[in-house]
Amino acid sequence: MTAIRLVICGVNGRMGEEMVRGLSLDPAVTLVGGCDPRPRTDGPAAELPTAPDLASLLDAVEADVVVDFTTAEAARANAAVALKRAVPIVIGTTGLTQQDLATIDDLARETGVGALVAPNFAIGANLLMQFAKMASRYLDAAEIIEIHHDAKIDSPSGTAIAIAQAMRQGRDAPFAGDHVSKHVVEHTRGGVVEDVHIHSLRLPGFVATHQVTFGGLGQSLTIRHDSIGRDSFLPGVAYAVKHIREHLGLVYGLDTLMGL
Repeated sequence: MTAIRLVICGVNGRMGEEMVRGLSLDPAVTLVGGCDPRPRTDGPAAELPTAPDLASLLDAVEADVVVDFTTAEAARANAAVALKRAVPIVIGTTGLTQQDLATIDDLARETGVGALVAPNFAIGANLLMQFAKMASRYLDAAEIIEIHHDAKIDSPSGTAIAIAQAMRQGRDAPFAGDHVSKHVVEHTRGGVVEDVHIHSLRLPGFVATHQVTFGGLGQSLTIRHDSIGRDSFLPGVAYAVKHIREHLGLVYGLDTLMGL
C-alpha cells in the first residue's frame, strides 16, 4: 500500500509536535509538511517543509489528508482550504459551532470527500462516552468532572460536553434534578449541559481526565479515563487518518468513525 501523505496544521504547537513524533513512526503514513504561523527553527518539525498557512503549504506539497490541531478560528479556515481542494481533513480542535459543522459537511460533500471533527482522540475516552451512555439508561443521577492542564483556555472541555450529550441521548427522560436551594458560594454546582452538571478543574500536572459518577439507590458507579500523556491521542489520530477517506461528508466523533 502507498503511504498516506499527511500534513499537520498547528505543527509547532504541543499537539502538533506530538503528532510529528508519533506519526512519523507509522509506516502507513508519510509526513509531507506542516503549517503554523508561529516560526520555529528547532523541534520535531524542523526537517519538514512548512508554511505559515495551509493554502501556501498545499501549493508546495501534495497531501492525501490534513490533520488540524489549532484554534477554532484557524480550523474553520483550514477546513475550507482543504475541502475545497478535495483533501479530507481530521480536526481535533474544539470550539467549533453547529454552523461550523454544517458548513464543513456541505463543503466535504460538494467535493466528494470526508471530514472528521472529534472532541477527543483517546480511544479510552471514546469508550468511556459509550459506557456512560449505556449506564444512563439505568441510573437516574449523574455528574461529570473533567480535569485538564492549567494552560487550557476553555471550559468545560469539548469531550465533557460530548459525554453529557451522549448520556442524554441514552435516556428517555431527564436526569434527576438538582435539589440544592441554598448556594453559599455561587457556581459550586458547576455548569449544566443536557441537565448534567459538569465540573471543570484546571491544574498543573494533568493532561486530560474525564470522570462520570452515577448515583442510585444504595449504589454508585464511577467511570474514569486519564490521558497521562499527549501520546494517548496518537492511536486515535492514526486510525482517523487511515479511515477518513472511506467516508463522505462530516463524521462527528472518533467513536462514530470507529463504529462504537
